[in-house]
Amino acid sequence: MMDKNRMLRGTILTLVGGTLWGFSGTCGQFLLQTKGLSSNWLVPIRLFSAGFLLLLICYWQNRDKIFRIWKRDAAGILIFGIFGMSMCQYTYFTAIGASNAGTATVLQYIGPVLILVYLSLKNKRLPRPTELLAISLAVFGTFLLATHGNLRSMVLSREALLWGLSSAVALAIYTVQPGRLLEEYGSAVVTGWGMLIGGVMLGMMFRPWTMEVAVDGQVMAGMAAVVIIGTIIAFSCYMEGIRCVGSKKGSLFASIEPVSATVFSVVWMHVSFGMMDLLGFACIISTIFLLALDKKQ
Repeated sequence: MMDKNRMLRGTILTLVGGTLWGFSGTCGQFLLQTKGLSSNWLVPIRLFSAGFLLLLICYWQNRDKIFRIWKRDAAGILIFGIFGMSMCQYTYFTAIGASNAGTATVLQYIGPVLILVYLSLKNKRLPRPTELLAISLAVFGTFLLATHGNLRSMVLSREALLWGLSSAVALAIYTVQPGRLLEEYGSAVVTGWGMLIGGVMLGMMFRPWTMEVAVDGQVMAGMAAVVIIGTIIAFSCYMEGIRCVGSKKGSLFASIEPVSATVFSVVWMHVSFGMMDLLGFACIISTIFLLALDKKQ
C-alpha cells in the first residue's frame, strides 16, 4: 500500500510540476503580448529573482552545500549559467513573444532529439530504428507547424521558428553540459546558481533598469506567477515527484508541459490551433515517449 501511495503521490506531483511550467509559459505570453513587456526585461528579472529565491531555500536547508560548487567547479557553473540557463530561457521567452506559449514549448521539446543526434555523432554510430523514427517525427512535426503541409507558404513566422529552434538547441546544451554538476551538487543548487548567473549576465547585457515599463497589478501578478509558481513551486513539485517515481517516469509525466501550455494558450489567451498544428504537436511530443521507452536508450 505504501508503494502505491508513493507512486500516486509522485505521479500527481510531477504532473502538477509540468502543468505549472506550462502555465508559467502562458503567463510569459500574457506579459509579452498583452502587457507589452520585452523578453530583454522579463528574462533577466525572472532569472535573477527565481535564482535568488531558490538559493535562499537551499541556504536554509544546507548553507554549506550551496558554496561548495564555487570551490571545485566555478568554471562549470559559470558556463552553465551563461551559455545554458540564460540561452535556454531567453530563446524560449522570445519564441513565446513571437508565437505563443504552446508552440514555443513544443518546439523546445525538439531538444531531446538534438541530444540524440549529438550522442550518435559523438559515439560514431548510426541511430537505431526507434531513434530514427523519433528524429523523423520531430522533423515532420516542425514542418507541419511551420507550413501546415504546404511547401509554398510559411504559416509560422520566421522569427518564431528561428527562436523556437534556437530554444531547442539551448535546451540540449542546458541538459547535457551540467550532467556532472547535477550529480555532485544536486539540481536545486545548480539550477539556482545557473539562474542567478544568467540573470546577472543578461541584466548587464540588456540593463532592464533603464527600460520604461508600466508596472501595474497585472504585471506584478504575472511576474509572481512566472517566478514563484512557474519556478519555485513547479521545480519543487517536480523534484519531489521524481524522488517518488524515478527520473524516467517523472520525465514522461512532466511532458504534460507542452499540453498544459497549449490548453492555457487556448483558454486564457484565445489562441486558435488548426488540425495541422495539433498534428505537429503530437509528432514532436511523441518523440519524448519513444526515447524514454526505448530500453536501449
